[in-house]
Amino acid sequence: MSEQTDTPKETLYYDQRSVALRTAQSVYFVEEHDKISMIDVLLNEYKSTQTIIVVKSKKTADILSEFLISQNLNATAIHGNHREVQQKEVATKFNLGTLNILITTDMILKTLELENIKLILSHDLPNNAQEYYNRLALMKEKGISMAFISPEDKVLLSDIEYNMKAEIEVKILEGFESTATPRVTTKKDRKKKPRHRKSRVRKVKDL
Repeated sequence: MSEQTDTPKETLYYDQRSVALRTAQSVYFVEEHDKISMIDVLLNEYKSTQTIIVVKSKKTADILSEFLISQNLNATAIHGNHREVQQKEVATKFNLGTLNILITTDMILKTLELENIKLILSHDLPNNAQEYYNRLALMKEKGISMAFISPEDKVLLSDIEYNMKAEIEVKILEGFESTATPRVTTKKDRKKKPRHRKSRVRKVKDL
């Protein structure tokens, strides 16, 4: 009988190039006001996938969480306004698979010790390329990365691709329709009515 040998595990490297090569990456060009609609369409295919959505602000995290829950998706937002015990509870649920979609910021994401991440969805790009690869590296092995690119993010995307020494595939999402930029209505400045000037009474000297 021939001896059975264990198959050696593949060594994983976490430099930008290595992380990029083992991650299926794609980007979607979208206006800022259309991102929430795009997520709605995009996640239809990944409802049961262990997904992290990374945003820049706590407010965006809460808005996305409320919206996705209203769409009957198993989603939760966690950020700096939540206590450490709450953060750990959410991380445990995600690691056990009882929570599918976690929305958070880069700052909190680094502390959660998450496992089995299959999809990283960058709702917002980070301010530097290294932070982008730090997100991808959390998947540890092979995974999927999708990023929304607003017009303001094109420079950041160029930096990421420069560091990776390759272009990321641009995809068009079937079933998604962009909308016109909403008009920003500003209230007219109500100028304060000028106070009535008191008439100056000139004193006339007695002659």
